[in-house]
Amino acid sequence: MLSPLAGLLVLSAAAVPAVLAKPEQIRAVQSPIFHYYLQAYPQNTTIPVMGPEASSEYFDIGGWIQSTNTSSYLNIGTDSTSYKTLTFAEASVTDAWALEGDTIITSTGSSYGRQLNFLVCQLTGSQYWQVYLQTGGDMPAGQTCSNYQSLHLPCLC
Repeated sequence: MLSPLAGLLVLSAAAVPAVLAKPEQIRAVQSPIFHYYLQAYPQNTTIPVMGPEASSEYFDIGGWIQSTNTSSYLNIGTDSTSYKTLTFAEASVTDAWALEGDTIITSTGSSYGRQLNFLVCQLTGSQYWQVYLQTGGDMPAGQTCSNYQSLHLPCLC
């Protein structure tokens, strides 16, 4: 039998969401964004991009993805295309994020199902690539894009 204090501690611990990883960088592992890192676009900080490691951010992951640099949350848009716009915002409206090993996914139980593919499109005249969640095969016309990218934490070796 638990003491009243121990019972209160158990209940308190159960109410706190578990963070699945310590703050980590999120990186790409395939060309053309090999070893680029997730961060806010310097020209518009609501746009998530893959860019150079020197300007990368660190993130907590626990159903949500939150930058420890800016406190912004990575949210998934409701686009009608198979590629879903991602945005950084002050509040989290997406609780679908999860890890599968070191791979960023949307969880099986989420409205997106288990997704691990991302689309990236190069922003005109820059080294940055805008990131979208990819749930199918659509791609925007007239842009330089790379489909079926995956995002990962650094090596968990």
